[in-house]
Amino acid sequence: MQDSHAFLQNLALVLCTAAVTTVVFQRLKLPVIFGYLLAGMIVGPYTPIPLAADEEMVKTLSELGVILLMFSLGLEFRLRRVGQIAATSGLAALLETSFMLGLGYLAGQMLGWTSLESIFTGAIVAISSTTIIARAFDEQGIKGRLREIVFGILIVEDLIAIILIALLTATAQGAGLSAGSLAITVVRLVTFLAGLVGIGLLIVPRFVRRVVSLDRAETTLVASIGICFAAALLALVFGYSVALGAFIAGSLVAESGESLRIELLVHPVRDMFVAIFFVSVGMLIDPRVIAEHAGAVIVLSVIVITGKFFAVSMGSFITGNGLRSSMQAGMSLAQIGEFSFIIAAVGLATGATRGFIYPVAVAVSAITTLATPWLIKAAGPAALWVDRKLPHPVQTSVALYGSWIERMRTAPRVEGESRTRRLLRVILVDAVVLAGIVIGAAAERGRFTTLLARWTGVSERIAELVVLAVAVAIAIPMLIGIVRSARMLGFILAVRALPGAGHRAVDFAAAPRRALVTMLQLGTLFMVGAPLIAITQPFLPRFPGFAVLLLLTIVLSVAFWKSALNLQGHA
Repeated sequence: MQDSHAFLQNLALVLCTAAVTTVVFQRLKLPVIFGYLLAGMIVGPYTPIPLAADEEMVKTLSELGVILLMFSLGLEFRLRRVGQIAATSGLAALLETSFMLGLGYLAGQMLGWTSLESIFTGAIVAISSTTIIARAFDEQGIKGRLREIVFGILIVEDLIAIILIALLTATAQGAGLSAGSLAITVVRLVTFLAGLVGIGLLIVPRFVRRVVSLDRAETTLVASIGICFAAALLALVFGYSVALGAFIAGSLVAESGESLRIELLVHPVRDMFVAIFFVSVGMLIDPRVIAEHAGAVIVLSVIVITGKFFAVSMGSFITGNGLRSSMQAGMSLAQIGEFSFIIAAVGLATGATRGFIYPVAVAVSAITTLATPWLIKAAGPAALWVDRKLPHPVQTSVALYGSWIERMRTAPRVEGESRTRRLLRVILVDAVVLAGIVIGAAAERGRFTTLLARWTGVSERIAELVVLAVAVAIAIPMLIGIVRSARMLGFILAVRALPGAGHRAVDFAAAPRRALVTMLQLGTLFMVGAPLIAITQPFLPRFPGFAVLLLLTIVLSVAFWKSALNLQGHA
């Protein structure tokens, strides 16, 4: 009786406080998420207000909010949709999250945090907030192509976030950054996902359609939430986050074709528990900790806004969305939210991060979220200003590139299709092998050095240089293979967009085709290089990874400039 009374008291305290704060924030036209966070601070242990809710009890309720939030996101995620957007929004999201993972990791290292804390920091700043962006777009009435680009990227970001949560949970619990433990973690995750999705696709969609055919709303709701919690429990049993299981459950239910109906039923239940989740986040905010780490908050906020703007703009442009739309998408996605809270909570719960990182993440989210409406409003004029200020050769190349990519997409895909797929496979295999060589050499360098010194009798310094030389010698063919394959891929795709004129006619498309080949090769190398550096960065010394990325960016920029000048000369 005592426990039930305490439960009711805590639930009433949390919901009533949240109701008051969200009404105030709604009237002030501020994001209601901040109202929930403020409610959490009010009922939390770090403010002098004499309203203290039971932290453990609220945390248990908030776990339900995480599960239902992930289930709802999964309902919007269909496997068929991923295939449709993989070549555009998927690549842009991959480039952006890879760039932010590396940038966040580097920031954590420069702030003096541990390697594991730096990895979590990279993940925290990598994922934008679907909830916040959807609300901002609805309030400003943004429709059309920009909305399609942004939400396409968000869909893939959500999938990447789920994978990150699973990998980080397993890594933190296993406390391993070695090459062997990472390989085992990835294999276990892939096996679990393949089994859950494979078996789930055989059972869940048919079952959901049968339940919906009964035409009883409460039965559909109970069955859907039952599937959600069963999958969450299964993920927990196998050592993964409940968020992973709930998200997969939502995507499996979505394959039934009844996701819209089920989402309407789940929505009110989800909203209540998601509110409690954000209140629980607010309860962990200690204003004194944020004040002590104000420098980290400012640094990470700047990284989120500038890093996401650059990476999203670059990724979106490379995939053919046009400069203005790409820049608008970059400014729209420059914030973090719910996934960052979940990732920070995983780090705190597993002991992988110290307590201050959680409130720092919340503070960064607050700053970037408050900036979001103004960034979205300023995106159009800013993109127009940049477009006007570009050098004329670059302006010409940028304008033509989008139309070339569109022609390439709509061109008949008869010749060269099998060769294109083969080149993509070669690039992927070379990149995976290259990453394996770098991670293996970096993680096991000490052991190989000791063994070589013992066997040959040379000094450890010489043995270390030999080990590094062997690793470089093995890696160089993979690197050369990626560059060559990217060049051949660019040529095949360029011919599809700008076909030759034949042997007897003058080929007026020769100069534009050469420019397009160069631009496609540069885009491919950037798309491959960013994930490679993000994956290998934790195993390398502090700066080499980003030094390589900076060097790659400079080389690609010079090559692009030469290509633009050449194209301008033939215009």
